[in-house]
Amino acid sequence: MFHIFQYQPLRLITPNSLSSMCLKLMLSRPVAFAQIWKSWFSSHSLLGKKNIILMGPPGAGKTTVGRIVGQKLDCPVIDIDDDVLETTWNMSVSEKLQEVGCKEFLEEEGKALLKFSASGSVISLSGSNPMHAAGMQHMKENGIVVYLDVPTTVIMSRLKSMEVDRIVGLSPGVSLKDILQFRKQFYKRWFDIRVLCGGDIAAEVVAEKVLDAVKRYQDSELETFISTRSSRSGRSMEEDSHKYFSDVVTQGLALDGGLFVPERGLPKLTAEEWQGLIEATYTERAQVILEKCIHPADIPASKLAEIIETAYGENFSCSKIAPVRHLAGNQFLLELFHGPTASFKDFALQLVPHLFAYCIPRTCNYLILVATSGDTGSAVLDGFSRLHDTDRQRIAVVNFFPEDGVSPIQKSQMISCQQENAWSVGVKSDFDFCQTAIKQIFTDSDFTGFLTVEYGTALAAANSINWARLLPQIVYHASAYLDLVLQGIISFGSPVDICIPTGNFGNMLAAFYAKMMGIPIRKCICASNENNVLTDFIRTGAYDLRGRKLISTFSPAVDILKSSNLERYLHLIANEDGQLVTQLFNQLENQGHFQLRKDLLGKLQQDLVAGWCSEEDCLAAIHSVYSTTGYILDTHTAVAKVVADRLQDRTCPIIISSTAHYSKFAPAILRALRIAEINQNPLSQLHLLSSYGALPPIHWGLLETLKKTGNGDHQVCAADTSVLMGHIETLIQNHFM
Repeated sequence: MFHIFQYQPLRLITPNSLSSMCLKLMLSRPVAFAQIWKSWFSSHSLLGKKNIILMGPPGAGKTTVGRIVGQKLDCPVIDIDDDVLETTWNMSVSEKLQEVGCKEFLEEEGKALLKFSASGSVISLSGSNPMHAAGMQHMKENGIVVYLDVPTTVIMSRLKSMEVDRIVGLSPGVSLKDILQFRKQFYKRWFDIRVLCGGDIAAEVVAEKVLDAVKRYQDSELETFISTRSSRSGRSMEEDSHKYFSDVVTQGLALDGGLFVPERGLPKLTAEEWQGLIEATYTERAQVILEKCIHPADIPASKLAEIIETAYGENFSCSKIAPVRHLAGNQFLLELFHGPTASFKDFALQLVPHLFAYCIPRTCNYLILVATSGDTGSAVLDGFSRLHDTDRQRIAVVNFFPEDGVSPIQKSQMISCQQENAWSVGVKSDFDFCQTAIKQIFTDSDFTGFLTVEYGTALAAANSINWARLLPQIVYHASAYLDLVLQGIISFGSPVDICIPTGNFGNMLAAFYAKMMGIPIRKCICASNENNVLTDFIRTGAYDLRGRKLISTFSPAVDILKSSNLERYLHLIANEDGQLVTQLFNQLENQGHFQLRKDLLGKLQQDLVAGWCSEEDCLAAIHSVYSTTGYILDTHTAVAKVVADRLQDRTCPIIISSTAHYSKFAPAILRALRIAEINQNPLSQLHLLSSYGALPPIHWGLLETLKKTGNGDHQVCAADTSVLMGHIETLIQNHFM
């Protein structure tokens, strides 16, 4: 068996003599002392007895990068090919491969790994080591596996220039590209940390990225969350306690009523890192972006990959998940309706339930509270009903929606999506009441404490006030830009505008976050319907609800007056001034309005522009687009289309978020298409629309949902927070007790 240990000097140094030496050096040469101490501490605190194990395809630069990392840490460097395999076999790796063939080579290579042991070293694996499960499991027991993720096209170019002609798996009829693609599944299985390596990136830079990634991996304290209503200078001891990703996923809302945001902001990817994702699939892009935003101490990379595959693998009708379609001129549609419930909410709510189930403790039951203006309800019910049986027994969800404030098909969806752990409750009010009531319930410590003590049940949120809801939305905005680059519409670095139908500001905030992370978005255009409080605010800085009444429109998902996620954005541009944010939103709650300072309004207007659309213009846009292209927009997308037409300057492409499938709003669509007689049965309406043969076709998930029988009843309650509390307690008793 191979044993390689870090070399230790033989000279005996006692604690007293060490202290004396350090003191002399510190006094005589303080700069030198600081550099030596920093170097020693960096190496020993970073590695300890663990190994840094570099993994990746042949040509990824593992050997070169390993040597540089080893030099920086002043520790042994081991190359598995040169120092282990060839030493064991007394022949070159290529000779061994030629002698025994691919299958036997992998076994021999794995046996050598199983006999190998090292401590405190940097180890460069061979490209095929990860294909031997037992050998890799042995290596992981005492190491942090770092995946050097290099784009396949770059690897192929490097191997060609290196004149590599033998690689495990290469045979007549099997291309090098196929082999590299096949191996990715093994790399994804074993890595703890991913380091993105672009085409021309120097090995020295990659080595620094490896060290930074290992430091991040070992220090979850770097990625904590704060409330939008707290400030670093004024937080109490209780508020100052660290909150991690797993905490904010389960807690949802901060105790002071604010929303959680990352204390150090979002990570930024370099242009080279983004370009490395141009040819990646949607799920590959999602994993890279979410790995950057979720610390592995909260969710390990391998588990995150499993969750992403579960969320997006088979639940979406389009293999591209979020395809970008050319509409006309410089306008492109980001189709966000291919999930099971036909709206953009599926992107978060197919993923978040699995994140939630992983993060929560096993000692408590959880009831998820949701307020919806239409699309969130069916999406959250569907998402949480897909959990494993054991998770459904300890996690339930209740969805509150305005009984008369959603479309007939949306209501049918929410009722049909009810399961043994997922219920819908209609409220005789509007969405703003539902959302405000849930916030009040969360901050009622007497009620939440009672539920915990009496029933062993905690409350959590799945609305976009939950930080985890925003992350998957960042992914599709970034992916849309990369798709335009892939299609040759733009080159990377060229700007685009984004236009989004906006109500609660979550989707818009996610686009802005994508911009912060390095996607070249020029303008974020906020599109309102006749409930245009956000448009007025962005134009004037005055958020004024006095005298406003919510208007029921053809685009109910944006029939919102109080935009919750705006609080996160204002906290950001106010330099995390939690006291100011608290003042503004307390004033909004108590007096119905606030005015943004002039300097902050200036910052806001550098990021955002806004417009609104009337009901007549919405229907006219649907008719016009169908007449000229054969494509049917849903009512929300039509709102964005109208605003985009008015506000874009046509100097760059504009991506319009198509947030829902038109099937969900069949009566309005039929009216827009000028069909006089409309059957009131939702299923009949969909069949009528399908007869037009338009693009996109009728949504498969909606048809299946509306064909379901049973689960046709739902509860309806008065607009009273105490009544909602009563429903919550009853549901907990029925499900968990």
